[in-house]
Amino acid sequence: MTDIIHTIGRRKTSVARLFLNKGKGKITINDKEMEKYFPLATLQYKILKPLSLTNSEKIYDLKVTVKGGGINGQAEAIQLAVSRALCKTNEENHSLLKPEGLLGRDPRMVERKKFGQKKARKKHQFSKR
Repeated sequence: MTDIIHTIGRRKTSVARLFLNKGKGKITINDKEMEKYFPLATLQYKILKPLSLTNSEKIYDLKVTVKGGGINGQAEAIQLAVSRALCKTNEENHSLLKPEGLLGRDPRMVERKKFGQKKARKKHQFSKR
């Protein structure tokens, strides 16, 4: 295994770059601790889910830079990056993470607003007479 594994995860408009290396389980996101960057327990759970499924919480240090989107999209982008990195470390992790749906990129994005309409799909009220 190489020293540092670099992967990218995306969700909506969020992009997460992850650097994974051997360590004691320290997770830093944009030079902050994970608990400070994501104070909500549900978002922390999303990030730690691939690590807990592969029993590698205390084996690797994660350094993440994440940009764009909201906090939920950022957490899911990091989750994908962590899952991809764990698959690079050990091929057996793929069979653990794939059934949980952690390796698939969620392609759903916000639909753009069209001209002559109020929103992406909402139209002006139609008047017959």
